[in-house]
Amino acid sequence: MTTAFVLGGGGVLGAVEVGMLRALLERGITPDLVLGTSVGALNGALVAADPTPAVVDRLTGLWRTAATSGQEVYGDRPLRSVRRAVSTGTHLWSAKPLKQRLVDELGEVTFEELPVRFQVCAASIERAAEHWFSSGPVVDAVVASAAVPGLLPPARVGDEHYLDGGIVNSIPLGRAVRLGATRVFVLQVGRIDRPLSVPRRPWEVARVSFEIARRHRFVRELDELPDGVTAHVLPARGTSGRDDSLLGTRDFSGVEDRIEATYAASAAYLDGLR
Repeated sequence: MTTAFVLGGGGVLGAVEVGMLRALLERGITPDLVLGTSVGALNGALVAADPTPAVVDRLTGLWRTAATSGQEVYGDRPLRSVRRAVSTGTHLWSAKPLKQRLVDELGEVTFEELPVRFQVCAASIERAAEHWFSSGPVVDAVVASAAVPGLLPPARVGDEHYLDGGIVNSIPLGRAVRLGATRVFVLQVGRIDRPLSVPRRPWEVARVSFEIARRHRFVRELDELPDGVTAHVLPARGTSGRDDSLLGTRDFSGVEDRIEATYAASAAYLDGLR
């Protein structure tokens, strides 16, 4: 049996994945393969580097720091963000603080040096294609996967530029199956459970369109699981539609409550499998 952890994207909602990881690792469920997109790539990189319960404390500390000081992650005050948007025309925040925090956590580790096989999804601009990082520096790949359009600048790795992996594959279940996983635990942030409403404002159109595309692909891949492969979609708790607003992307308040609530729900789910 080959066990995969698939960690989906979701910005600030990615905190719930820490609760899921705690529930899994406490029960002795460890991955042979970790796949991550966007914030799931960040969480996934740490668990691939340290697939033990100890990693939960590291992740909780990272999210707790973000909750007490969003500027440590994004490095900007609102006025500076506005100035950057005007000067660049493409993004609000600098990627440098995020990259530095990842370097602090992971150093210069490469995919080849990780104890668990790990891959990261990003969207290639030049090729207009889904790209999977599986070799080279891990931090560069995670920054590329988390380059949210309009919020962070496109990330350059080698001769190409990348945007957030959620554009092309937000919850990469099918990738895990293609790589040989027979038991998949899906760590998703809760958006797939929310009902969608008809957009009423211009800025809601893109969000709703993206959600339709994201959910359609995941549901299709879930329906197309081959015989002999099982997938467990772990439950997320403590999230709401307010988290999808522009201001919500920086609102880290309540992340510890979300982690705890999701841990309890995931623990109950996993105990029910026994």
